[in-house]
Amino acid sequence: MAGNELNIKLKGDRVITQIPTTKDKALRINLNENIYGTFAEIGAGQETVRHFFRAGGSSGTIAKAMSAYDKDFSDAIYGNEDDGRYVTESRLKKMLNHEVRLIEERLKRDKHPNKMFFSYANTVATIDFAKQFKGHGWVGIKYQVEPDEDYNEITLHIRFKENDARLQQETLGILGVNLIYGAFYKYNDPKKLLRYLYDHLDKDQLEIDTINFSGPRFANVDNRLMSLQLVRNGMTDAVMFSPDGKNILPAAVLYKKNILAIRGSFRPVTRVNMDMYKRSLEMFSQENKVDKENTFVVFEITLSNLRSEGEIDERDFMDRAELLCSLGQTVMISNFQEYYRVVEYFSNYTKARMGLVMGVNNLVDIFDEKYYRHLSGGILEAFGKLFYRDLKVYLYPMEVDGEIITSQNLKVHPRMKELYKFFAYNGKVVDVTDFDRTNLKIFSREVLKMITSNIPGWEAMLPIGIPELIKQHHLFGYDPNKILEEEEV
Repeated sequence: MAGNELNIKLKGDRVITQIPTTKDKALRINLNENIYGTFAEIGAGQETVRHFFRAGGSSGTIAKAMSAYDKDFSDAIYGNEDDGRYVTESRLKKMLNHEVRLIEERLKRDKHPNKMFFSYANTVATIDFAKQFKGHGWVGIKYQVEPDEDYNEITLHIRFKENDARLQQETLGILGVNLIYGAFYKYNDPKKLLRYLYDHLDKDQLEIDTINFSGPRFANVDNRLMSLQLVRNGMTDAVMFSPDGKNILPAAVLYKKNILAIRGSFRPVTRVNMDMYKRSLEMFSQENKVDKENTFVVFEITLSNLRSEGEIDERDFMDRAELLCSLGQTVMISNFQEYYRVVEYFSNYTKARMGLVMGVNNLVDIFDEKYYRHLSGGILEAFGKLFYRDLKVYLYPMEVDGEIITSQNLKVHPRMKELYKFFAYNGKVVDVTDFDRTNLKIFSREVLKMITSNIPGWEAMLPIGIPELIKQHHLFGYDPNKILEEEEV
């Protein structure tokens, strides 16, 4: 009777996707006679390989498992790090490359013609004894899916959220199994592979803030798009990528830096955006304690900006990213609706000076109480978080009916008037005075409409080189054929 119940389907039933247990994942890999490799885990114990040992049949999978905890042993095996640190991407890559090289040297292909070799590695620091630093780490796998094919590589950076070292160890072990399983059985769908990293884990346990795919199986994967998925899936609040399009660890580039951030839709990036950036950077660099060589500029796009048309359009996102990267800018994608959350985020990595570049409309919005109803302290709590550090807002003017609006004559809600005066008079809001007035008539949304509607004249509103890129790669719906048709008519 009980068996028949399993076959009964009722109206309204939904298909439930069965997630394999951690043991099932490890066992499936163990029972594949061709998957064979090594585990090298530094920090947090040998938590990943433990699952494979316990699942059974591990002798067909594990060629070697090791942990080089002593720094001298680790250096003797993998080489020295220039910065003396061990929980770094550089160390992880050295581990992966070294172990793969050993496999190829020690296991001859004529003896193992069908083996798909792999090397899994992690270098991790769990929570410290005082529980001040929760810990973080680099995790990666270098592997084949065909014996005669080049190696693929997946590397990621994690931040622990749990407050117990043992729990962090267990979390790392499950994540490692998920990564290895996903690498072999979900490589054809990297977006799903990302989501499956959290099988049997909760986002309250760890954060993944950087991931990179490389190798023949990921030749068509744009890592910037994978970064977007991390924020979109709630795996992290912010990701960054460099002008060359590579994902970068925020902590690595923001650490102890003076930070100047400019938020926008950049759809597309215009002359006014670049003028805001250049003028503000000049002013920021002249501030006390600001060394231009130690200053980092970030162009930030929020998820809400990416959802301006409803659902996130990945092609639209890539168009914006391509243009900003071509201008040599570092881009941050964040889930921070409010500016104070951006400042809080940066404060995790630096105590140096910070600057926010914004237009008049943005500043007026900041003084709107409706954005802070979820805070127990309301707008006062938000402003305490926004300005408690040595932060300045560089305000770019706007023109309304021929009048230039600056910090001196902008209008906020009457209830916020005195609060605004307090920050303005204490030098927290600084006007960008040296600007090109012709730029004030440029708006991204109007430029975008001109591009998509084939209205001539938009080229002059964009930075040098950007119109050519838009035309060459047909960005933002640009269609030269429509222009030709209109010209013929």
